[in-house]
Amino acid sequence: MGDLSALDTGEAAFWRSLIRVTTVLPRALEDQFLPETGLTISDYGVLVALSEAPDRLLRISALAAATALSLSRISRVVDDLTRRGLVEKRRCESDGRASNAVLTDAGLARLEAAYPSHLARVRASVFDHLSAEEIRTAGPVLARLAAALDAAPPTDDC
Repeated sequence: MGDLSALDTGEAAFWRSLIRVTTVLPRALEDQFLPETGLTISDYGVLVALSEAPDRLLRISALAAATALSLSRISRVVDDLTRRGLVEKRRCESDGRASNAVLTDAGLARLEAAYPSHLARVRASVFDHLSAEEIRTAGPVLARLAAALDAAPPTDDC
């Protein structure tokens, strides 16, 4: 177990800012993105992950890992995208118990149409407020935190 002493002033300020950003940023992006595109940030992340996968196909569990969504959440998102014709669910050929998600042509078209709006929101919410040096410095720090979180034991039993 790590150091149990209280956070120093700098650590406390960093922690509060990190919590604020991780809470407010997704909501701020979604509040503008959803009305413009009809996609939630989770929808968009799923479409991006599938668009980058070979044959635009991923096993549902791999898609959950790629998007950092729980298995129950990814199932709901994929079911919704399937109803909308943006994703197709297929039984996994090598494991009949598992399912794959496949990005449809309509899903790819929706993703491509949404990209300019997403890019504008990300720039306005994040990158317009940071210098190139701050981005170069923060990038490895955030990547290290993400890697540590990815290495943590899963919390989803499904």
